[in-house]
Amino acid sequence: MNIDIVIDLGRAALKTILLIIAPVVGAGLLTGLLVAVFQATTQIQEQTLAFIPKILAVMIALAVFGPWMLNTIVDFVLNLFRFIPQVVG
Repeated sequence: MNIDIVIDLGRAALKTILLIIAPVVGAGLLTGLLVAVFQATTQIQEQTLAFIPKILAVMIALAVFGPWMLNTIVDFVLNLFRFIPQVVG
């Protein structure tokens, strides 16, 4: 197995992972920012206030982007399986 093939596979895997987690992390980040701004303006410094909105935002993002995320993972794995004969042969 050539080192270039391994680097390309690693690069494709990292790209796929970053693409998949971006909507969920973005939703959590945006919700956390909005809750922090709300807490700063109202001077409510309750630490547990931020958890419930973040959890709900992540769950909604998973529900909305879940099928797309699954299709992306399946496409990556299918391409990986198609690539096996080139690596072995």
